[in-house]
Amino acid sequence: MPRSNRPRRAASGHSSAGKGVGKGTGKGGGKGAGKGAGPAPELDLERARTGIARRESAPDGEWMVRSISASRAGKTYICPGCFTAVPPGTAHLVVWSEDHIFGAAAGLAERRHWHSNCWTSRSYRYR
Repeated sequence: MPRSNRPRRAASGHSSAGKGVGKGTGKGGGKGAGKGAGPAPELDLERARTGIARRESAPDGEWMVRSISASRAGKTYICPGCFTAVPPGTAHLVVWSEDHIFGAAAGLAERRHWHSNCWTSRSYRYR
C-alpha cells in the first residue's frame, strides 16, 4: 500500500507542519488558540542575563553572587567592602551567604550590595 503524503500529527495532537491549520477558527489550534490569545510577551534579555545567581566558593564560605546592571540599580546602598555608597545607576553585585549558620533563608535575608572591585579584592578574614 502506498504511503500518504499528509504530514503526521505530533504526539500532542497538533499538526507538525504548522501551516495555519485551525488558526483563527478557535478549533484545533491547541493551547492559547481562540479567545484571549495574543502575541507572546517580549523577553527582557538584560534581566535574563543578569538575574541568575552564581555560586562562588572561597576560604570564607560559599557565596551566591548576582550581577545588577546599571539600568536595574535604582537605590543607594552602602558597600561593606569600602563603606562608601553604591549610587543608583551603578552596576554592582548582590552577595549572600549560601552556608549561613541559620540556613539559606537567613543568608538571603542578610544579602549585601558590593562594588564589583570591592568583592573581587576582598580579604578572606572574618568580618
